[in-house]
Amino acid sequence: MLTRSAADYERPSVSVDTILFATLDESLHVLLIRRGRWPFEGYWALPGGFVEIDESLEDAAARELFEETGLTDVSLQQLHAFGDPGRDPRSRVITISYLAQVDEKQARKIRAGDDAADARWWPVSGLPPLAFDHAYILEFAMQRLTNLNQP
Repeated sequence: MLTRSAADYERPSVSVDTILFATLDESLHVLLIRRGRWPFEGYWALPGGFVEIDESLEDAAARELFEETGLTDVSLQQLHAFGDPGRDPRSRVITISYLAQVDEKQARKIRAGDDAADARWWPVSGLPPLAFDHAYILEFAMQRLTNLNQP
């Protein structure tokens, strides 16, 4: 019998992305960062990045959110895994998405950092083109919110 070990398989990278909502001026907004590096330099994206070898997924999501936006103490809920083989031009990347909502006071505390050239709240009804498959991820999150809010 032929057996294979984990070392026999190529390893994908793992990333985390956070869909962070806030109600501002009586409309739903999502927090986006402007990428400061390749790939998609200059494009808007969800806050996120790669998981370090020694951290949990939730710790990675909280770290990336802090590094790119300055926000802390955000209650993150795991939403879904996205793993289309062509979703990232750098390599095979599987991302675990997180969903959260903050109040207006906390939303006003954002600041861009790390590899984010800018961080800004966007109304979900008027989004710019997004990097990677983030438009699809955001659409998935919006659908989940819609389903949660239906009786």
